[in-house]
Amino acid sequence: MSVSSVPSFDLGSIVDRLRAAGCVFAEDEAAMIAETARDDAELKAMADRRIAGLPLEHVLGWASFRGLRIAVDPGVFIPRRRTEFLVAEALRVTSPGDVVLDLGCGSGALGAAIAAEQQVSLYAADIELAAVRCARRNLVPWRGSVYQGDLFSALPDELRGRIDVLLANVPYVPTNEIRLLPPEARLYEPHVTLDGGPDGLAILRRVAAAAPEWLAPGGRLFVEMSEHQAPLARAVMVEHGLAAEIVADDDLGATVVYGIKPGIKLAAARAGDSPAG
Repeated sequence: MSVSSVPSFDLGSIVDRLRAAGCVFAEDEAAMIAETARDDAELKAMADRRIAGLPLEHVLGWASFRGLRIAVDPGVFIPRRRTEFLVAEALRVTSPGDVVLDLGCGSGALGAAIAAEQQVSLYAADIELAAVRCARRNLVPWRGSVYQGDLFSALPDELRGRIDVLLANVPYVPTNEIRLLPPEARLYEPHVTLDGGPDGLAILRRVAAAAPEWLAPGGRLFVEMSEHQAPLARAVMVEHGLAAEIVADDDLGATVVYGIKPGIKLAAARAGDSPAG
């Protein structure tokens, strides 16, 4: 439903109310709500939920991520635009037929974005049941397999040593800084999706410690970090035997750390390419 198809409801008043509630992009948000609502009653209810502080993506039921409309249920982590940089970096080294894992997948947005641009064998896992249910819906078009559990313990043993591209957008907010996050995150997203422990690197340490066992030779681990945490994250990866680098995108305000397992990626070896890294 478009803005023009809702003539019976005053969208101008919704824009005014959204703006008064502090929504910087009130006109855009009103248009997206109008496009998603099925009738005037739903339009008003959705606007009321947004004005009350519910994240726009939870009001709409979806988030835009690398051109995809990703379903996002209440209680599921909302994919951030800056994380598109992590996907772009991973796509640079993803080949047809690669085994790709979206670990701590939330809605499954990262895995979906990879599979939308490259033919891969896609797997995902999350500890939260709400996230698993959401990801399963989002990954249907790419026949992705989604598992529930704590990090690698959720996965079938057959994936051990076979993962070519590991996306792990794990929590990296230090525990005592969660209180500083915008209310939309603090109040409506599970703390398990935000809390990275005392220094923000607790979950990364667990992922990096186990990653070499699950990555294929030449396989890569990609994580998102803040700029000031990135050197420490790189050191964690190196400690666990991965050759690690830091890359950044100033426009998106995004920093990615990636680690490479020693060895030659099999696809690259078959093609006669040089070893990964």
